[in-house]
Amino acid sequence: MIFQLLADRLADIGRAGLTRRRFVRDGAQGPRIRVEGRDYLAFCSNDYLGLANHPRIVEAAVDAAVRHGLGQGASHLLGGHSSVHERLESALARFVRTPRALLFSSGYQANIGAVTALAGPEDAVFSDALNHASLIDGVRLSRAQVTRYPHADLDFLSKALAASTGKAKLIVTDGVFSMDGDIAPLPGLLDLCERHDALLLLDDAHGFGVIGPEGRGSPAHFGVQSPRIVYVGTLGKAAGVSGAFVAGAAEVVETVLQRARTYIYTTAAPAMLAAAVEASLELIRKEEWRRERLRELIGTLRQALRETELGLAPSDTPIQPLILGSNAGAVGASAGLRERGILVPAIRPPTVPEGTARLRISLSAAHSDEDVSRLVAALREACRTGAEAHAYIQAT
Repeated sequence: MIFQLLADRLADIGRAGLTRRRFVRDGAQGPRIRVEGRDYLAFCSNDYLGLANHPRIVEAAVDAAVRHGLGQGASHLLGGHSSVHERLESALARFVRTPRALLFSSGYQANIGAVTALAGPEDAVFSDALNHASLIDGVRLSRAQVTRYPHADLDFLSKALAASTGKAKLIVTDGVFSMDGDIAPLPGLLDLCERHDALLLLDDAHGFGVIGPEGRGSPAHFGVQSPRIVYVGTLGKAAGVSGAFVAGAAEVVETVLQRARTYIYTTAAPAMLAAAVEASLELIRKEEWRRERLRELIGTLRQALRETELGLAPSDTPIQPLILGSNAGAVGASAGLRERGILVPAIRPPTVPEGTARLRISLSAAHSDEDVSRLVAALREACRTGAEAHAYIQAT
């Protein structure tokens, strides 16, 4: 009986056009990858700076593995915290200009841990409607009073904060929104935090390393700095490695260390990964040309698609969404691109709202102008074919 129930639920997912499938990559991440025996031009990675297989980062990881081994054997609080972890936390805090930073094994763990450590049943959390799933899950697990405010709507948020009876108030938002590529209005959010004595938890997974001077993220992009910011950075995207960190005021970070279950009850990530991030951090800081190259490619892609019947949603970041509306149209266009040797994922509900299925194009500094030209030409054909397929499905 239970297996039939699961089969029926899977069938429902399939009928809605929401079945997800993995593909198996062979070899390193990069603008060109090999999948199941075929070479593809890839616009599906969050390796925004092209650092995922940088030789200096690989060398740092290998050297640390020789000196420190692989497994840490324990959580950070029970003997798994090495001198490499300690050194990296200090470097990350200096980089984002906060007093302290705390390492986590993943961005999902960092977000859930930080939200649940900083908010509880007596408190109030205010969450942007387009926040990442990890923030949403953290908010739910906190058991706080929850207000889900319309995307980037500061007027709505201001009224909700004024009406709140929560003992502590926590605004939760992405820095760069992962499916739309737009940037949260940080100056306005910080102003509300000051007026209503709130903290601002900023998940800057897609901003860290990518925007702002030296790649220091969304706060640096806007030129803002505040002890009210609880900064969450991911190390598996622009940094090209793995893990995440929470940074902020000393009291905030210590609270997360003492209360975050996703920190306390998990084995520390290998020291080799921390050493790799150290090397990556230096490249992020020094090699401004990578961010300049990204800006050039973003401009090239947007200009080229403006000259076609296709239009991208507004975004100044490497995340360039081409909203097609229907699940079938997005899946069909993605399949058409794959037939042409290009990988661009179709993003569908519940990841994005109903009726906004899209192709999520992600650019890397490692892409060339020729790569973008090839993508534009393929998009013209694949999106037209996908639209025709959707029309056929609707008619039948």
